[in-house]
Amino acid sequence: MPSNEDSLIARYFRPLATDAGAFDLTDDAALIKSSADDIVVTTDAIVEGVHFLSDDPPDTVARKALRVNLSDLAAKGAVPAGFVLTLALRGADDAWLAPFARALGEDAASFRCPLLGGDTVSTPGPLTISITAFGRVLPGRMIRRAGAEPGDRVVVTGTIGDAALGLAFLKHDAMARALAADDAIKEMLVERYRIPQPRVALAQAVRDHATAAMDVSDGLAGDLAKLCAASGVSAIVNASTIPFSGALAMLIDQDYGVLELAVSGGDDYEILCTIPENRFEVFVQASKLAGVPVTSIGTIIAGSAAPRFIDAGGAEIVLPRLSYSHF
Repeated sequence: MPSNEDSLIARYFRPLATDAGAFDLTDDAALIKSSADDIVVTTDAIVEGVHFLSDDPPDTVARKALRVNLSDLAAKGAVPAGFVLTLALRGADDAWLAPFARALGEDAASFRCPLLGGDTVSTPGPLTISITAFGRVLPGRMIRRAGAEPGDRVVVTGTIGDAALGLAFLKHDAMARALAADDAIKEMLVERYRIPQPRVALAQAVRDHATAAMDVSDGLAGDLAKLCAASGVSAIVNASTIPFSGALAMLIDQDYGVLELAVSGGDDYEILCTIPENRFEVFVQASKLAGVPVTSIGTIIAGSAAPRFIDAGGAEIVLPRLSYSHF
């Protein structure tokens, strides 16, 4: 007779296990077919009250859980191959699990990253979703954090800081209330926090042209510092060239003190990469074909100091905090 766990898996997650190597989730392990490619492995957990709020819709929680891992794969130049899922649940609540599983299945199909297996456990603590994702990349072609060279351009995709402001809205922060009258702006920023847009379409261009790359999950300033440390270099960033959405740019222009929030708040899930000068224009063209906007925001320089952020006049901007910290 099937256990409650078996019934839960069969009802909600077996329909998502479309890859033959998942064996309909009836085995203790899955099988990824070997090929000439290297396998890239990444894992991220999202925890209630830390990475999402307790009243966030379950479909957005599912999409965030998978997409933060897909963002890591894209920054490594890898194509998604599949994922395993671990759920720590307080109970088997159909009203929560049904939309969660439906959204997870939609994203798995859309990004061609099938569910391969996983585990479900009971917890008295916060709801926790942990995903380990697998990707494929040509042998020896994974793009690491290490590899940036002096003279490379510092490049980011999309816009920076929207998710941090979206979270500020949800937490009723005073900064965010300055825009509270505009529901359309609020909705856009909250969606940026809840549903990241992994730049999977740019993976090949990153693989072909970047010397170093990572995704921006804990804040642009802190993540750039990590990339530079891994590469043994430093950087200068012109803050006036950082791509901000209109809503965030308006707040910065009005001097609400949100620049630090924008570059250190986290949850952007954009790609941060370094591109040699002689490859930059080709990279820009590739990004246009992929439909992913990219912006050059600075330059890699020799040295071991933390990256410097300067304003349009060349004056250094002192950031009290570089990134979001989990501890």
